[in-house]
Amino acid sequence: MLKTSYSKYILFFGAAIFAIGCSTKKDKFINRKYHAMSTKYNVMYNGNNALVAGVKELKTNLKDNYWDVLPVERMQRPPEEMEPTDRRNANIERAETKAVKAIQKHSMDIGGQERNPQMDEAYLLLGEARYYDNRFIPAMEAFNYVLYKYPKSSAIDEVKVWREKTNIRLDNTGVAIKNLKQLLKEKKEIMDRQIYSDANAILAQAYINEEYKDSAATVLKEAAKSSRDKEKRARYYFITGQLYGKMDKPDSAFAYFQKVIDMKRKSPRIYTVQAHAMQAGMFNHKGGDTLAFIEKYRKMLADRENRPFLDIINHQVGLFYDRQGNTKNAVKYYNVSIKKKGADKYLTASNYRNIAEINFKQAKYLVAGKYYDSTLVNMDFRTREYKAIKKKRDNLEDVIKYENIANTNDSILYVAGLSPEKRVAYYSEYIEKLKKQDEEARKKAELELRKQENRAANAAGDDPMGQDAPDAKNAFAANKGNISAAEMARNREASSVFASNSPKSSGVARSAGGAASGPFYFYNDANVSSGKASFAAKWGKRPLDDNWRVLSEMKSGGAGSDVSAADLEDADNNGTASGKDNKKDKPLEPRYDPEFYIGQLPQSQKVLDSLAKDRNYAYFQLGAIYKDKFKEYNRAADKLEKLLTYNPEERLVPPALYNLYRIYQTLDPAKAEVYKQRILSQYPDTRYAAIIKNPNPEELFAGSPEAVYKKLYDEYRKGDIREVYENIGQYIDTYEGEDILPKLELLKARLAGRLQGVEEYRKALNYVALTYANAKEGKEADALLKKDIPALEKVAFGAAPTSFKIIFKFEANDPKIAALIKTIQQFIKDNNNNNITVSNDIYTVNENIVVIHGLINKLAANDVATILRDYKEYKIAQVPTIISAEDYKVIQIKKNFGQYQPVK
Repeated sequence: MLKTSYSKYILFFGAAIFAIGCSTKKDKFINRKYHAMSTKYNVMYNGNNALVAGVKELKTNLKDNYWDVLPVERMQRPPEEMEPTDRRNANIERAETKAVKAIQKHSMDIGGQERNPQMDEAYLLLGEARYYDNRFIPAMEAFNYVLYKYPKSSAIDEVKVWREKTNIRLDNTGVAIKNLKQLLKEKKEIMDRQIYSDANAILAQAYINEEYKDSAATVLKEAAKSSRDKEKRARYYFITGQLYGKMDKPDSAFAYFQKVIDMKRKSPRIYTVQAHAMQAGMFNHKGGDTLAFIEKYRKMLADRENRPFLDIINHQVGLFYDRQGNTKNAVKYYNVSIKKKGADKYLTASNYRNIAEINFKQAKYLVAGKYYDSTLVNMDFRTREYKAIKKKRDNLEDVIKYENIANTNDSILYVAGLSPEKRVAYYSEYIEKLKKQDEEARKKAELELRKQENRAANAAGDDPMGQDAPDAKNAFAANKGNISAAEMARNREASSVFASNSPKSSGVARSAGGAASGPFYFYNDANVSSGKASFAAKWGKRPLDDNWRVLSEMKSGGAGSDVSAADLEDADNNGTASGKDNKKDKPLEPRYDPEFYIGQLPQSQKVLDSLAKDRNYAYFQLGAIYKDKFKEYNRAADKLEKLLTYNPEERLVPPALYNLYRIYQTLDPAKAEVYKQRILSQYPDTRYAAIIKNPNPEELFAGSPEAVYKKLYDEYRKGDIREVYENIGQYIDTYEGEDILPKLELLKARLAGRLQGVEEYRKALNYVALTYANAKEGKEADALLKKDIPALEKVAFGAAPTSFKIIFKFEANDPKIAALIKTIQQFIKDNNNNNITVSNDIYTVNENIVVIHGLINKLAANDVATILRDYKEYKIAQVPTIISAEDYKVIQIKKNFGQYQPVK
């Protein structure tokens, strides 16, 4: 009983002491100790742990861009840059919540002085959490509060470092550099080692931001040397190596990357692998020890610890082979790197880009275009590199188009020019190669079939009791049917009429008429016929039934079978049974007959001339594209020189010679002089000869294509329609193959619409849209075709009138026009009617229309026409036409004045 009474008193006094200690308004020993301990060991402990976990999460989840100098510290992306799937760091938010709780519940601000010694730590935690949450101004407020309120805090140096980190984030880099240099100078000897390292590191970041790479490397080395954090030390060494690389000091860069490697397991593996990659980028591929390099990377590829980084390692091996000129191995390792599907999208883009470049240099433009497409998908569209590759990819469209035309027409013209005997010999040689390939494909298919049958048989024999045998047998039978279909598909692929094995004959099939074209097998009637004949020759008549290929099933008289066992045996023996040779009865496959190909060659000289003309133009365009857009001078020269051997149209010769002259000014000045003299002697009156004779930059600019186009366009805007239309054709011929050509063609289309009507406008726009599909003007023409042309074609006579006009039609240069306009102007003056005006409108290339505007209705128009005809002051003899403003618009759009019937 007594014990119970004492317990009550103890509990009562304990509760009273707790209540007294909880107060934040009393400056008592017990209050201070209670709140200090509660802050430190409860709220702040949990808050600091959350911050550490949040920073660790940042290091784990955020991926660095090793293609540029790394930032000294990693940060989560600001809200405006976050993806929809990104989430804020929950641990950092929790750290801020704990810091706020510590301040709100345990702050003891009594008489303007803080009595809880843990509050400086709470405000520091609050600032750090806000900093990592990208809220830098609130973070700065927290740090400044500590500096103002707790100047003697034990964490004052750390707070100063955090304040300057925040200044850098707020772009106050100059202030941060000044303050950090002063802090390091004053506190170098007494500052905590890790804080000293952090101060140097953040000073290095400030120097990096200001492009002071040398200063940044100096202080970053000091930061690495004094850091107790091994991860930070490895990062600082790595960044130092990157900085020396940017300063073109490869030896120093190599040494600091080696420091990262020498840390071994003390460094995160990603830094070690990337350091190896950086050293590989500095390898001397001409004079270095290539055997040692390959051996090193073989070991890295075999190391199990490097499995997460195989994309990086394989890329470096691919790059090594690429620089050695071993493109086969380079492509192999680039593809392996792509398949590893690492997190570095730029690395993936680099693999695709390098493969694209290899294919481009090998003139495999279609393949290169596809790899460029994959490059762009994996690259940031805001970068300059993206825009450069996009431009190159767009230019490839023209290259692919013209290369196909050149190769196709070349092959047709080559074979068409052979004698009949040589044509037969040519295709006989091709057919022999085709037969050999077909035989190899057949053997490969049969080998694969036997492998599948063996696997199925082994599966059937796995169960010693035979319980699974029926299922295995069914699977085996079904598998054989599937394999036969696959084999047929492989045979069809091998037996394409023109499988691109013959570089010169490949174009013939594409140009042949009759059969539909396309990559799908059944779109080509010749392929289908050939396939049927081949199947019948090998298998005979087989019913459309399951397991058609298994002879035993057919002999047993399966459902729907109308084939005798003897027929099947003959078929399975490839036409040989009972000692009889049936080869004589086998039909000759069309693709094994030279006449099959010869019959598809064009015979008309007109068609051949058209093919040659298109081929020549394609060669000219390729030369211009390689020269101007890709700077591939050797390839450009090859195309243009080959063009000149084909006796091209006269209009292509001067620009081709001039382009060769410009190319060889870079490649071979002696050869450039040859082409120069040829232009001056054979084409002295051309623009190209004028440029060679007078290469004055100012005069050259005055006659540049851009200046000429601007002059023409200004004249067009002023209304000199006919003059521009007469001259633009010669400029189009002059600037053939130059970048200005699409602009000139589009202007010509507009002129055609103005002078010849909407039908000619549509045709001209269609030409521009198809010929310059990848140019801005081609796309603009396509948009006009889709939007404006349909609207113009819909306009028709008979719309409700809003006003009327009186019109007189003349030949363009008729002297009566001036006299008529003078008379009408006198009429307007006499009647003092400012609403009526007169104009001389262009109608067609050879016709004008004098128009009286501003007549509010048809009655007013008739009155004016009568006065002009009957009054002696005017006496206009020519009979006018009265027309509504809406119908006048129709005749100007469609040029159909002859179809207009005035409404009576």
